Amino acid sequence: MSEIITRRKFIVGAAAATLLAGCDTHPIKSFLGAMQHWNEKFEGFVFSPNRLAPELPASDATLESAFPSYFISDTIPTVPANWTLSVGGMVEREMVLTLDQLQKMTRTDLRVRHHCVEGWSAVASWHGVRVSEIAKLARLKPGVKYVEFNSFDEDYFSSWDLGSAMHPQTLLAYGMNGHPLGSGHGAPLRVYSAVKLGYKMCKYLTEVNFLPNKTGGYWEDQGYDWFGGV
Repeated sequence: MSEIITRRKFIVGAAAATLLAGCDTHPIKSFLGAMQHWNEKFEGFVFSPNRLAPELPASDATLESAFPSYFISDTIPTVPANWTLSVGGMVEREMVLTLDQLQKMTRTDLRVRHHCVEGWSAVASWHGVRVSEIAKLARLKPGVKYVEFNSFDEDYFSSWDLGSAMHPQTLLAYGMNGHPLGSGHGAPLRVYSAVKLGYKMCKYLTEVNFLPNKTGGYWEDQGYDWFGGV
């Protein structure tokens, strides 16, 4: 509760400062843009790579149907033949990984509460490989600050701050509730994290790119909060 109150006070203060300084010919647009910038900076400031979301017992799990199937395409996206994951950008070692190769890496299991921007939440078990393990193999070059995740679900993508992507509870998940990831939940591979809202967790993953500059995202480019932290 105290963190929410602190953030609210911060936003109110930022709003006042923006209104006092505002001289844009489109004051509402300017205000909203400034608020989004302030909010993003504050979320990044309070984020801690060492703070873990609580791991929940199996008894807290909700029905799998509590996680809606969500995709941009008109129907559930079909996994491309010979699917692989490309890892690139500012790395010493570009990689193309098969699902079998990913499954042979160190596996991490995670059961945390999932939060959707629409207000619902649910709990499931996820397993996969940490994004930080992929980064270690790829050997990031100096200057990497962001990670972009791309999907074969039409033009869906999302970019993250490097700290959130390297968080120990951020996975490239290939399993849910003890079974392989289902087609309605992003098979064969999706991003899953305890530190982001659901729309940041790119499903039907095809690419992970480590970048020096921030890009956007499918929903972020339509006005959703870019940081999207919880």
